[in-house]
Amino acid sequence: MSSISKVTEDIINRSPFVREAMTENLINISALARKIKPEVEKGTGKEIKEGAIVMAIKRMTPGVYHRLDLKIKNVIGGIGDFLVRSDLVDFTYENSESLRDCQSELIQQIRSDKDSFFTLCKGITETTYIMNAKYSEDVKRIFSAERLKAHTTDLSSITVKLPETNTETYGVYYYIMKHLAWEGINIEQVVSTANEFTGIVKSNDIDDAFKILMQLKRSI
Repeated sequence: MSSISKVTEDIINRSPFVREAMTENLINISALARKIKPEVEKGTGKEIKEGAIVMAIKRMTPGVYHRLDLKIKNVIGGIGDFLVRSDLVDFTYENSESLRDCQSELIQQIRSDKDSFFTLCKGITETTYIMNAKYSEDVKRIFSAERLKAHTTDLSSITVKLPETNTETYGVYYYIMKHLAWEGINIEQVVSTANEFTGIVKSNDIDDAFKILMQLKRSI
């Protein structure tokens, strides 16, 4: 049979969110030991005292999640300016052969507006367009023959400029969105390039989202 330490670590490593919470000291070790005690006893083939499991948990090395956390914080600490845009809308249409022609007409319509916000996300079955609300009627006219699947108004965006090392560190987007989710902020859409991350939220959440991201940057 395996040792208490080995079984305990195997159980915890199957739950990456638990291991992550341990890294951030968010887990009550005694409560965790009580929860996994039956499984530890099954894995070791004998009765185990709760205290022995607590000691096994405390002896666990920080491991990959600790090292990953440090890498992510280095990236977050190196983020640049934030850019906030308001009064946005999105339209999601089902992909079709004619959709590209409509898209080209829309781009021609807004290309001369240097201050406009426009981005698109093309999926396998649908495409989402995000832009300034003042172009809503143009979109409805241009895409009138297309199948509209979703439309959201009163949106705002916050763009984060990331250091180039972000592409070499997995979990950066998760780290950002996790903190927003913990504060009850829903991300309506996500747009990204190699070194930029843009979150689209409801306008009444944009101030809180900005504060949270600023706190993340300052706390590193």
